[in-house]
Amino acid sequence: MVKKDCKGLACPQPVLTAKELMEAHPDESIEIVVDNEAAKINVSRFFKSQGMNVEVTQEPDGSIHVTGTPGEKDKTGSEACEVIVSCGEGPQKILVFIPSDQIGTGDQELGKALMGNFLKTLKELGPELWRLLFLNSGVKLTINDSPHVQTLKELEDKGVSILVCGTCLEFYGLMDQKAVGETTNMLDIVTSMQLATKIIRV
Repeated sequence: MVKKDCKGLACPQPVLTAKELMEAHPDESIEIVVDNEAAKINVSRFFKSQGMNVEVTQEPDGSIHVTGTPGEKDKTGSEACEVIVSCGEGPQKILVFIPSDQIGTGDQELGKALMGNFLKTLKELGPELWRLLFLNSGVKLTINDSPHVQTLKELEDKGVSILVCGTCLEFYGLMDQKAVGETTNMLDIVTSMQLATKIIRV
């Protein structure tokens, strides 16, 4: 087993470390030690995306040990195997990048109302709407007391992927209040931008 202490490292370093170790030791188990919930979720998701079996244990000192053990790789399920059609043919994959809980920089109340209208109208993009990315204060749209959770859940039920920045949730103290979507990291965010055929930034 290969083990690496990543406590105190900012996102996405724990995931990048896991990726580097997995590439260097493809047939061995990898153990990443972290110290926060966002890193635990992100490293676990990465291992699973690579077809690894994941085990998570928490020590009395607060450290979290995430271990990935090689399993049968899902060559069709990994995003790393996806092909982007860049010539305009085939299905489009629209990514919507939402870095704020309001639209524009003017009146705050108006900005939040516009955001609500925008989220409700996204369904009009149809099957081409692929993924929503929530960062910075945009993560506030995904928490329990957000008036937009139902709208987002309806999109999710229709197959739209929703990723919520774990570092941002931690910063605002909202990690345990997320009500919709998957907690994500900067590696997933950059990869999503690479895979998308079109990006809309709100």
